[in-house]
Amino acid sequence: MAGIRIENVTKSYGGLAVLKDFTLDIADGEFVVLVGPSGCGKSTMLKILAGLEEASSGKITIGERDVTDLAPGDRDIAMVFQNYALYPHLSVARNMGFGLKMRGTDKAEITRRVADAAKILGIDHLLERRPRALSGGQRQRVALGRAIVREPQAFLMDEPLSNLDAKLRVHTRAEISALHKRLRVTTIYVTHDQIEAMTMADRIVIMKDGVVQQIASPDVMFREPANLFVAGFIGSPGMNFLQAKATAGKVRLFGQEVALPVANAGLLDGREVVVGLRPEHIAAGAGPVAFEVAPRLIESLGSEQYVYVDLPEENRRRGGADDDGRGHSLIARLLNPDGRPPGEKLTLSFDPGRLHVFDAATGEVIR
Repeated sequence: MAGIRIENVTKSYGGLAVLKDFTLDIADGEFVVLVGPSGCGKSTMLKILAGLEEASSGKITIGERDVTDLAPGDRDIAMVFQNYALYPHLSVARNMGFGLKMRGTDKAEITRRVADAAKILGIDHLLERRPRALSGGQRQRVALGRAIVREPQAFLMDEPLSNLDAKLRVHTRAEISALHKRLRVTTIYVTHDQIEAMTMADRIVIMKDGVVQQIASPDVMFREPANLFVAGFIGSPGMNFLQAKATAGKVRLFGQEVALPVANAGLLDGREVVVGLRPEHIAAGAGPVAFEVAPRLIESLGSEQYVYVDLPEENRRRGGADDDGRGHSLIARLLNPDGRPPGEKLTLSFDPGRLHVFDAATGEVIR
C-alpha cells in the first residue's frame, strides 16, 4: 500500500483542455472519490493515474516511485471498471487468477490468493461457476476479487456500480466500503453520483470543466460548500438558491428582511448575492423566519415529502454563475408529513443561521 501524489497534471486534446492543473495528495489507505458531471475530467484523471492515458504535463508519484512515464503494468495498481470484462469461458476462480497467471505467479500462490479474496467477498461458493451463471452483483464482486488478488498498492475504480439496478447498487456500495475498511488499500473511485461520493469517501474531489472546485470530507463539503456549483451538486434534493440585494447586512426573502449570517455583512451593501438554503433546513410551522405559501406540487415518499413552492419574483435567479435554471422555485424536504394536498396554504420556516451566501457574479461563497 502507498500514498499517491498528483502534481499539476494537465491533459489537452489539440486545443481542448480537459484537465487543468490537477493537484492532489492521497494518504496511504485513504478512500478518495472524484465526482462531477459528465465531461468534467474525472475519468480522464483516473486513466492517467492508471497509465492508460498520457498526461500533457505534470507528475504522478505512487509511494516513493515516480510513475509518470511507466507502463500500466509497472505501476502496481489494479483497476475495476464499469464493464466487468470477465472471460465468459473461464470459471470465477480462473477469472480472478488470470492476471496472476499471466505474470508467472506460482500456481499454489494463485490458489491461495483467489481463495482468500473469494472468502472476503463472500463468493467462495461460486468459484467453479462461469460468469453467465452469476447475477450482476456477483459479477461485480468477481471483478473486485480480480483486483484484490493482485495485492496492489492502490485500487482505481471507474464507476463500478453503474451497471447495477438501484437496490443492488446500494448493497454493493456498502460492500465496497466495508471491504476498504478491512483491506485499507489506497482507493481512488470515480462516479457521477453524489450519493455514492457522500456515503463512501474519506474525501471528495468535486470537479467541473477539468478544474477542481473543492476537496473536503463529505461533512465539510455539505456544510461548507466553496461555491454555487458545489452547493448545488452536493445534496439530494439540491440546495435552493434565492437572489437578493444586500442592504444594511440584510436581504429581503419572501417579503421579509433577513440578517445575513456572514462576518461584516454590512460591507456587502448594494451587492447582488445568492442565498442558499438546503431543503432539509426548511420546516413546517412557525420558526425564526416564517412565511406562508401555496405549494404547486407535493411529492410523497411515505416518511417525508418534497414540497415545491414558487419563489417571489424578487428572489428568482437572474442568471450569473452556475444558474442551472432551478432558480424559480424552492423545495422543502419535510419529515413526518401531514398529507396536505397541493394548493392548500402552508406555513414554512427556517433559521437564518442556516443560510449560505454566495457572490451572484462569481459564484464564490461569502463567509
